[in-house]
Amino acid sequence: MQVSLSKTTTLNTSTKSNPFSPKSSLTRYWKTQISNKHPIPNFLLSKASPLPPLEFSLFTKLASNYSLSSHLSSFCSSANLFCISDATVSNSGHPKDSNFAVYDGKGFSNYGSGHLGGGDTFKNYSENTNFASSGFTKYSGGSTGHREGFNSYATDANVANSNFTSYAGDATGGNGEFNSYMPRVNVPDLRFTTYSGNGNNHPLTFKSYVDDTNSGNQQFVNYARNGNGVPVGFTSYGDTSNVVGSTFSHYGELANGGNDSFKAYSSNANNPKNEFKSYGGGGGNAGSDTFVSYRDRANSGTDSFVSYGRKANSGRSVFVNYGKSFNPGSDSFREYGKGATGQHTGFSTYSLNTTFKEYSKTGVSFGQYAKPGLKEGLNKVSGSLVNKWSEPVKFFREKMLKKGTLMMMPDIVDKMPKRSFLPRAITSKLPFATNKLSDVKEVFQAQDNSILERVLSNTLSECERAPSPGETKRCVGSIEDMVDFAVSVLGHDVVVRTTKNVRGSKKEVMIGEVKGVNGGKLTKSVSCHQSLYPYLMYYCHSVPKVRVYVAEILDVSSKAKINTGVAICHIDTSSWSPGHGAFIALGSGPGKIEVCHWIFENDMTWTTAD
Repeated sequence: MQVSLSKTTTLNTSTKSNPFSPKSSLTRYWKTQISNKHPIPNFLLSKASPLPPLEFSLFTKLASNYSLSSHLSSFCSSANLFCISDATVSNSGHPKDSNFAVYDGKGFSNYGSGHLGGGDTFKNYSENTNFASSGFTKYSGGSTGHREGFNSYATDANVANSNFTSYAGDATGGNGEFNSYMPRVNVPDLRFTTYSGNGNNHPLTFKSYVDDTNSGNQQFVNYARNGNGVPVGFTSYGDTSNVVGSTFSHYGELANGGNDSFKAYSSNANNPKNEFKSYGGGGGNAGSDTFVSYRDRANSGTDSFVSYGRKANSGRSVFVNYGKSFNPGSDSFREYGKGATGQHTGFSTYSLNTTFKEYSKTGVSFGQYAKPGLKEGLNKVSGSLVNKWSEPVKFFREKMLKKGTLMMMPDIVDKMPKRSFLPRAITSKLPFATNKLSDVKEVFQAQDNSILERVLSNTLSECERAPSPGETKRCVGSIEDMVDFAVSVLGHDVVVRTTKNVRGSKKEVMIGEVKGVNGGKLTKSVSCHQSLYPYLMYYCHSVPKVRVYVAEILDVSSKAKINTGVAICHIDTSSWSPGHGAFIALGSGPGKIEVCHWIFENDMTWTTAD
């Protein structure tokens, strides 16, 4: 995989003043749509397309002729886009033990194959990079006593993709360790295909795997299939993650003496979805699986076990504190242990909304059924549980916005890749719909089942999601479209604001002078938040019944002004979900309190002018 991210956004003076440039065109459009005398703010104008007039004309014509993809590389570079192309770097058959520290994405094909003893270490691999992509094909295949260690892999990356195909196949002895693998990644995509297949006593450990990630996907296909004594341990897998999906297909099938342990798997996560298909079945022998505190204290979530342990021989599965989510989730066990011989399955403290269809009638024991009582609702969530899906300081009460208040500022730094808007003359000619995903993929050369396809699909789906009650929403890929949407909701007399900089982020700050927009009166606004897409894309939506404030942010020690923050307070929260991160953070529920938050870097809010 290869990423194209233009570093050139500065235009020369002649381009800025050229009346045919996108910025000049945008400035004229602003004047026709905004009735007050406020000029277009620099923070918004800086996001406009940097295309020079000639290239603007060329790419507009190419878009009109549906031939933009044939010039994608130059288009991405000139227009300052975030583009991902499928290209690999081969490191075939590396003969010696290696230590990869502070390393960026590569392709490792047949790496470590046939090694006798020794080990490879990947430490701080692709750390803090924007896009981390690595392919480990036939890695450590046929090795004996070989150790693989992945520590702090792809930490804080924006988009991370790893493909482990035929990893440790036919390996004997040795072990593989994944520690702090892809933590705090925005869109992780992990694929383990035929991982440790036919392996012999090659244990694997996943610790702190994809913790604190957002919208991830992991696939384990034919994992440890036909393996002999291949124990696998998942500890703190997907902890505190947001909408993580895992699929285990034919995992441990036909394996002999496999021993798998899932501890704190998807605990404290927000709406995790895990699917186990034909896991440990298909004739597996003496397998042992343990699920301890699985999805414990998670918010909702869905797990599906289809043909789990089916036709297995002398298998053992233990579910302890399974699915004790404080908001009810949904679990389905279908053909669980059906046709198995000597199979034993124990459920201790399993949860509400659990269905068992066609499961084995013998060898299955059910312990305490955890049906939540009226006193076990959201108001009881506190302590270490508070704010697992939102920082403790991300949301706050309106009374905090007073001069002299000390408060922690959340991490307001924009983690998205740097991109520019496209001119509407180009975006209007590009496909943008889930039913046109194949056309969108063609434009950006996204391969089937690639990480780019997932990025495109996720954003298109979010943009087409039905609005919440009372909400008006639109995804915009040009400043002209953003202006039009704000004007349609608020009228032509509008202003747009954002927090000035990121100083004070993740630190204790002091609140200085505070001014309420429109005199602090109840109003409505249009808030716009970034979405991940090749060109700059914002999800804008109307926000009724709010108060917007502009506050000085002061250094606690010197009392010097370091920032000017914009905060928005949602006064009516009655339509919000009980599981919203704000209520988890502040300990309340819908309609009971107002909720305030800062406008983060590169986000913005529109209101009527003062």
